[in-house]
Amino acid sequence: MALHMIKLCVGCDSVEELVEWHRTERKGGRPWIMSTRMTPKRAEELIDGGSLYRVFKGMILCRQAILAVETIGAGPASRCEVTLDLNPVLVAPTPRRAFQGWRYLRQEDCPPDLRTAGDDAVPQDLARELRLVGAW
Repeated sequence: MALHMIKLCVGCDSVEELVEWHRTERKGGRPWIMSTRMTPKRAEELIDGGSLYRVFKGMILCRQAILAVETIGAGPASRCEVTLDLNPVLVAPTPRRAFQGWRYLRQEDCPPDLRTAGDDAVPQDLARELRLVGAW
């Protein structure tokens, strides 16, 4: 069973804004890399079908498949780079409290992907509000 990661998305209010930021910052077809300080001890489980779930303003709104996890450098200056799929997948808006850094997320705790036929026709803001009031 795949293991996932969850992380707050700071500085972007929506998935569209995140995608636009990446488009302007990472020109030239470079991979989408999320940097973090600590390398996950369970990296092998993350790259075996895991995804990075992103929290925007207290709601999980999307995920990106994790392609690679690599430690850069050594000692106190080391960093971790998580290479992600270029295409975020929208998920059912799910409330999540703030936390620092990243956390592991088990498969049974992941929100379901939105279906392309019907659910993604609902604007993200409306879906978020419906989820908050318990109507979705």
